[in-house]
Amino acid sequence: MSSLAERLKVLEADLLADPPRISAYHDLPFAIFRYDPAEEWTLRREARRLATRLEDGGRRVSIIRMSRCLWRAIEESEGIEAVVELERQRGFVVAQEQVTTYLSDRDWRPLAQLLVEELERLSAETDIAFLIRAAAMAPGIYHMSKLLSQMQGKTRVPTILFYPGSLEGTTGLRFMELKDRDALGNYRVKIYG
Repeated sequence: MSSLAERLKVLEADLLADPPRISAYHDLPFAIFRYDPAEEWTLRREARRLATRLEDGGRRVSIIRMSRCLWRAIEESEGIEAVVELERQRGFVVAQEQVTTYLSDRDWRPLAQLLVEELERLSAETDIAFLIRAAAMAPGIYHMSKLLSQMQGKTRVPTILFYPGSLEGTTGLRFMELKDRDALGNYRVKIYG
């Protein structure tokens, strides 16, 4: 496994290529940049620096915070007060499951739809999207593999999901290094691991 800085250099070169070399699928222009959860603050700083370098190279970078998408889904569903009350009455797991429903069920505020709305304002020719703060979905609010499968065919904007977790083998990702989570390996996108 190479260092964070080395992997960012490879990602930068792939994003500056014309066309970007991050994906084999035109209808799923995503890649995953995996980092150790303990590197969260370093990653945030380095992602901003990478965005600046990419902009100097002629690209526009939009940073989309998954945490903001989470809070937006809650507020546009029943609001945080309803989640707090549910947790008081029935416990954390039930409240977490309700938030998962908000993010998954089309009758609420699905995360994939929120992301589509964010990406619709961008141009596939000039823009790149960085999805950061995915740790907000821990411990079990939402699986990133689900998001990527739901995004197929929904955008052409090159998008990088900055993924806090461990890499097992060449494609197995364990979100937030949580021991009770299986390492998933069917992402179908390039992993900068």
